[in-house]
Amino acid sequence: MNEPMNEPMNEPMNEKDPSTNGEGLPMSRESPSTTPQSLDLDKLFAARLLAARARPYLATALFALHTVESRQVPTMAVDSHWRCYVSPAFVARTPVEELAGVWVHEVSHLLRDHHGRSDRFARQQGLTGPGERLRMNIAADCEINDDAFGHGLVRPEGALLPGELGLPEGEVMEEYLRRFRLGAHTQHLAWLDCGSGADGLARPWDLGPDGAHGLSAQERDAVRFRVAQGITGRPGTAPEGWRRWAEEAFHPPQPWRDLLGAAVRSAASGSGAGEDYSYGRPARRSAGLPGVVLPSLRRRPPRVAVIIDTSASVSDAELGGALLEVAAIARAVGGRRDLVSVLSCDAAAGTVYPLCRAEGIPLVGGGGTDLRSGFARALRSRPRPDVVVALTDGQTPWPSAKPPCRTVVGLFPRGVPSWAEDDPDYEPDEPPAWAQVVAIG
Repeated sequence: MNEPMNEPMNEPMNEKDPSTNGEGLPMSRESPSTTPQSLDLDKLFAARLLAARARPYLATALFALHTVESRQVPTMAVDSHWRCYVSPAFVARTPVEELAGVWVHEVSHLLRDHHGRSDRFARQQGLTGPGERLRMNIAADCEINDDAFGHGLVRPEGALLPGELGLPEGEVMEEYLRRFRLGAHTQHLAWLDCGSGADGLARPWDLGPDGAHGLSAQERDAVRFRVAQGITGRPGTAPEGWRRWAEEAFHPPQPWRDLLGAAVRSAASGSGAGEDYSYGRPARRSAGLPGVVLPSLRRRPPRVAVIIDTSASVSDAELGGALLEVAAIARAVGGRRDLVSVLSCDAAAGTVYPLCRAEGIPLVGGGGTDLRSGFARALRSRPRPDVVVALTDGQTPWPSAKPPCRTVVGLFPRGVPSWAEDDPDYEPDEPPAWAQVVAIG
């Protein structure tokens, strides 16, 4: 046998170690001489299949995500149009079992509408800046991760649990946001970035609404409905957080305070709210009539009369809630409390009070219910209201004729009505068609 030739003792001077930069130092991963790592789609999709087997009720949502290779994302991230941006390096170094957990985590952000909820919370609380958006991402992760893993799904490395921040399990994102602030105990989470689909803040890598492979609003709703249908169709197989989400997906809670404010604003801005002429701002037609000043048409601020049902069927808690609604109505008309008047009514109408402080309004009643007298009393007041708002449980007769102004009815929720026990055959009248009805609570 021929023996192998011996290796030379000294390497040629003009050859370089491919793992060094020529000076004996390791080459950086970002060195232009290295080939960019490609995304291992087989491994990524194998993890998605594993996630679908572990959480079959999420399969529709998992396979609705469109993957986009991106070297800008630290791990995996989603946008509100159901695109999933994936780092090739992250896929390469993460086991398939952990990638399956990341798939479930990211799609949970979209199903639970964390981007929309974050935007609403930021508007309501006046929150701005990337720091607050990071806090929303952390809170959203706490909502997801407390019951996401186990039962065939491995918890990914670095997945945050509420207990790590001293927070209880089982809360929603908004409640977590009220319980913690950024500080030294959250510095290790500065890397966290699940994308705009988690906190609503656009990222540089987002393809946006006009990019390819995004789902339309109707398609996103269809996916959520199918997932909710899968959860409710087999009760007991999904965690409590997902069952609660599915119930709300089928019966979404009304943002009743926003609806009530919008109903009042809509009623106040319509015809019949009252218009007047003013010389304080000349009409545009004055330019065609030199020397003549024409008045402009001005819409005066609307006046709102609030009728609060104080009958025995309305609880003290609901009466307290009604006073909160009065304050919300005052905000809906621009904060002009002098434009809002309040009267209590059971079987007879009480005194009309101007709104100074909602908590200072006496609510007198406790008998039967007949809001017709309340409507009549409100419409007799001077100046006459442009909008009448009735806050009631609905167990009342209604005026037979449409009032000469817009009408909004806020209905308190009812489980088993009190009249069902006393007289099962009695059914209260539904609010009339000419009233805009908003369910409160």
